Amino acid sequence: MAATPSSSAAGATNIMLAIFEKKTNSVDLYRPLRNYIAFNYSEREAQNLEDDLQTLKQQRADIERHSDPSLPSRRDLLQSYFRALCLVETRFPISPDPAHVNALTFVWFDAFKPKQKSSQQNIHLEKASVLFNLGAVYSQIGLSYDRNTVDGRRQASHAFIAAAGAFAYLRDNASMKASIGGSATVDISGECAGMLEKLMLAQAQECVFENSIAKGSTPGVCSKISRQVGLYYEEALAALNVAPLNTHFDKSWIAHVQLKSALFYAEACFRYGLELHEKEEIAEEIARLRSAINVLTEAKKNSKGAAAQILDAIGKLEANINRNLERAVKENDRVYLMRVPSPSSLPPLAAFSMVKPMAMSEVLDASKEKMFASLVPDSSTKALSRYTEMVDDIIRMQAEKLQQASELTRVRLKEMELPDSILALEGNFTLPTSLKEDVEAVQISGGPAGLEAELQQLRDLRRVNQELLVQTEELLQKEAREDSQFRSQFGTKWTRPQSSTLTKNLQDRLNRFAGNLKQAAESDGRIERSVRENSAFMSILDARPIESALPTLARPIMSLDQNEDAIVGSLKQSLRQLETLGAQRAGLEDMLKEMKRKDDILPKLMTSTGSHEDLFKKEIAKYDHICEEIAQNIEAQEQLLMQIQAQNDEFSALFNLEDYKASREKCYKQIEAAIAKFREIKDNINEGLKFYVTLQDAITNVKQQSNDFVMTRNIQCREMIEDVQRQVAGLSFQDKSSGAFSSSYPPVGSQNQRPSTQQTDPRPQTPYYQPPEQPPVSSYGHPPPSYGSAAHQPPPPYHIPPTSAAPYQPHQVHQQAPAEYGQPAYPGWRGPYYNAPAQQPGSVPRPPYTVPSPYPPPHQGGYYKQQ
Repeated sequence: MAATPSSSAAGATNIMLAIFEKKTNSVDLYRPLRNYIAFNYSEREAQNLEDDLQTLKQQRADIERHSDPSLPSRRDLLQSYFRALCLVETRFPISPDPAHVNALTFVWFDAFKPKQKSSQQNIHLEKASVLFNLGAVYSQIGLSYDRNTVDGRRQASHAFIAAAGAFAYLRDNASMKASIGGSATVDISGECAGMLEKLMLAQAQECVFENSIAKGSTPGVCSKISRQVGLYYEEALAALNVAPLNTHFDKSWIAHVQLKSALFYAEACFRYGLELHEKEEIAEEIARLRSAINVLTEAKKNSKGAAAQILDAIGKLEANINRNLERAVKENDRVYLMRVPSPSSLPPLAAFSMVKPMAMSEVLDASKEKMFASLVPDSSTKALSRYTEMVDDIIRMQAEKLQQASELTRVRLKEMELPDSILALEGNFTLPTSLKEDVEAVQISGGPAGLEAELQQLRDLRRVNQELLVQTEELLQKEAREDSQFRSQFGTKWTRPQSSTLTKNLQDRLNRFAGNLKQAAESDGRIERSVRENSAFMSILDARPIESALPTLARPIMSLDQNEDAIVGSLKQSLRQLETLGAQRAGLEDMLKEMKRKDDILPKLMTSTGSHEDLFKKEIAKYDHICEEIAQNIEAQEQLLMQIQAQNDEFSALFNLEDYKASREKCYKQIEAAIAKFREIKDNINEGLKFYVTLQDAITNVKQQSNDFVMTRNIQCREMIEDVQRQVAGLSFQDKSSGAFSSSYPPVGSQNQRPSTQQTDPRPQTPYYQPPEQPPVSSYGHPPPSYGSAAHQPPPPYHIPPTSAAPYQPHQVHQQAPAEYGQPAYPGWRGPYYNAPAQQPGSVPRPPYTVPSPYPPPHQGGYYKQQ
């Protein structure tokens, strides 16, 4: 009968190895580090970091004294102290250099040969020794669990895995630096750290094997797990058998590892033999069992110093294998008669690893530690700047790709006139932005329908000007009739100038105004005709909304396969997918910016002891997945645009899109032409309105001057009537009678002075009315109308010619002043309505009717533009 599995190597549950910690001498970290801070930074900075320095000092003291016997507490202390050392390394250069921290010397003793020690003036020995002790404490924690229980075996396995991770971290990150110069002890060398890693993995896998046996796993599974235990022990044994470890470790270590490797190889053969027996592969079972017996026999030859438990386990396993081997040989001789192969011809046993070293990078990561955070060396600042530039380059390149993709989408859709053609089919189209703004401006100003009201304003202003002109003319005509009546009544005694002589300048201006009004009326007529002729053409501008005047994209009248809806639906679906890709690009760009905002690697730079390039490469890799998503987005968009192009070609052919676009462009041009004509007519109307307002001011001015003239003539009339009546009644003095009328009408330009013996006339000597100087009105010109050539065009419509600089001069009548008064008959009279001899420049104010014309010269075409 076959031996039961419980009688195998699983019974050796207490035979495992733990590592003792390295010992060290006391060292004071506080004073040298504080002096360095005060010298290189400031005393204030040293005071601010006092707590950090005291914490570091206390941690080093606890490492030396083993103040807490608890293994988990010891483990946590070693991890915290190692993180602190990472921070110290990047901020405090420790070496014999006078400019560095040169007062620190670390001394550590070998864990396996305590008489050997190493002393160095750098932090690498300190870090390597702390890592070694961390792995040792983990191994002691693993050995402390009760492996007779399932949970104890699981926890022990995890502890050995952590120990393997600590030794692997020591080998990869600290051993080489600590060994520079050859002053380091063997226990922290790369060879020793690698051997201890394999030993811890072997013991972790052994715990898994023990659990597999306890759970009753199949012989095949147990064989694979057991074989991996043996392989780990074999790797550790190989390291122990070569220099420098072959002379450094006690023989018992080598015997232990050698027996364990043989034990678990034989265990794997035994378990696999059980599986072979079930499959009736008796010949291979016999060969595997014989191979196991040979390995165990050879291992026992070098068992000096090995633990009795291992030898006992080997004995039990050997007995089980022999019983199964004897049974298998008998069955083969009697039943199967198979040829037994030689052990050397057998393929290797299958192995399956259930453990791997724990990654210690996160446990020992010091980037989140706050100790000495305010000390940032220049080297770290420069490295951070370089990394930031690398990140900026990535973000800039990816942002450019995203923007180019969005621009490509916009251009391609514009070329295909999407989604405008889809919107046109659904009646949701609109004018181009600039054209729509022009139409809205026209509609806000009243549109073509509002032009009639503005034409009525022109008519009203023209009527007002006509009425003012007629009123002014009637005023002057009435004064002229009265003057003629008195002249007929008094004959030669009525000696003042005739009204027609004095008002010639005013009459000329009124005649010119009348001519301007006549031409303006003709221009108004042309504008009205233009409005009537173009009203139907411009009526499109009154459409509200203006889009109602545009042509529509209609479905085909006849369809063969009735697939219009399917074509439109697929095109709209593709456009929605394209919009989704665009939204994704916006999100990816935001993700890039957010990643950069949160990407602060300064703490990692401050704790990194390796190459900055390696750190940069690792950190930059964070952006790889976003860059990949951007590339996928752009590729998907390109494929989708090709699909949309094909769908749009089919849509265009089905709905006759080219004819629709032609009719739409024709409508656009009609709207543009209507806007241009409306603006032309509007400008002409506005120019006419400005002209009529200006002309009204000019006529009003002339009317005021005429009123003043009539009032002055009325005063003269009354005074002359009184003089004539005195002459007739004989009331004048004889010595003054001959010169009465001559003194009333002094020669033009003479100085009206009374004799020094006479009293001054109480009435004012200055003219009773002096028209103010009229400011010139800005002229405005327009192109000539299109009704005929320039040679045959009518005079400018709204033009008042400038007044003559030399008004009409009446006959000068030399009269003497009446003897009765001895003073001018009309105080202050300077003849403002007849021409006086030219005065010297600046001697008197300008005549009242020599204001320059505010209207354009005769060669310009008035206020209206070409219709």
